[in-house]
Amino acid sequence: MPENKIRKPFYRHLYVQVLFGVVIGAAIGLIWPEVAAQPWVKALGDGFVKLIKMTIAVLIFCTVVSGIGQVAEAKQVGRVGVKAIVYFEIISTFALIIGLIVGHVIKPGAGMHAAGNAAAVAKYVAPETHENLVDFFLHLIPDTFLSGFAEGNILQVLLVAILTGFALQRIGPPVQEIRNLIDQGSQIIFDIITMIMKLAPIGAGAAMAYTLGKFGAAALGSLLMLIGTFYLTAILFVVVVLGIVAWLCGFSIFRFVAYIRDELLIVLGTSSSESALPNLMRKMEALGCSKPVVGLVIPTGYSFNLDGTNIYMTLASLFIAQALGYELSLMQQLTLLGVAVLTSKGASGVTGAGFITLGATLAVVNPALVPGMAIVLGIDKFMSECRALTNFIGNGVACVVVSRWEGELDKTALKDGLHRNALEIPAD
Repeated sequence: MPENKIRKPFYRHLYVQVLFGVVIGAAIGLIWPEVAAQPWVKALGDGFVKLIKMTIAVLIFCTVVSGIGQVAEAKQVGRVGVKAIVYFEIISTFALIIGLIVGHVIKPGAGMHAAGNAAAVAKYVAPETHENLVDFFLHLIPDTFLSGFAEGNILQVLLVAILTGFALQRIGPPVQEIRNLIDQGSQIIFDIITMIMKLAPIGAGAAMAYTLGKFGAAALGSLLMLIGTFYLTAILFVVVVLGIVAWLCGFSIFRFVAYIRDELLIVLGTSSSESALPNLMRKMEALGCSKPVVGLVIPTGYSFNLDGTNIYMTLASLFIAQALGYELSLMQQLTLLGVAVLTSKGASGVTGAGFITLGATLAVVNPALVPGMAIVLGIDKFMSECRALTNFIGNGVACVVVSRWEGELDKTALKDGLHRNALEIPAD
């Protein structure tokens, strides 16, 4: 009975609706390009992006403040929490850098020329440019506490959020109600985003139609190149980076992937790594990881160890810059890495979180890139599964690593479990 209650017809799933929207939009763009290139079609895609952009400042504030609270709480539980956070940040940084490197090497958006005329997006450019570190750091500081929110300056919002988060932690119990209020506020923003995402099929279809109608079938090749590049990068990350980490811990990444293959299929079908969380925790305990470590590392990793999302952030940002004809400076690329570390946290449970956090990152790196989100809107769904799968594998590996680091890994159970490749794990 409960299964029948939660099961929905396939056409009511958002990803199916987005897929239909993209297919219909692509057909219109290729068959009737003169219709697809109309301003009102572009307005549908741009309107959806603006709705997402509308929520970014408050979303980032709430999630970063809550995230700092989670880090502080993790530290309070002892060495396990500290080690988990350190590991998460190191591996996440590797993921960001790999996405940046591959984007530079393959250049998936270089031939797209989606906006050869810079004037087409000039209205989105910040009125000030910052060519040196002094100007850059001065620009971090808002004129007032709320200036960043009013002006949509995400970098200033991040600064206010970080200071607020640490202040709440320093004061402690007397301001617990304010922390709860911010957490509740983030839930409201998440629900608003959920409502906005219901318009994703229209926005994705319109964006795809306009892109193909305006720039022709060649644009489709660039979009497919981005998808292929992202999947290739994610595979390289799992095999090379996580593979080396696994080898150093005494197990094979290939055997580990085979061990959790049932859960990976669940993640693939739902595009959410959270859907298989209970099974992953049970399997990690059966693999020899101690229950306390599993109980801390796996849930925390869902907000702080998003390897697939990090790869997507830097790779998609470079793709959009290349497609719009922008050359990111070294300072902008360093900003991209630094900001992505923060914006990739805390929104993992939100539908379309990868796309939303991409918008937050672009708004900081260069506001002129934000309109380019419409280019990848139509194909974001095809990359969400890969993001979720990479996140899921990364969290499983993290659990083994922290357990071994803490001296709470049963190496015999690990070896036997991976070699036996058990399909049925005891419920208790």
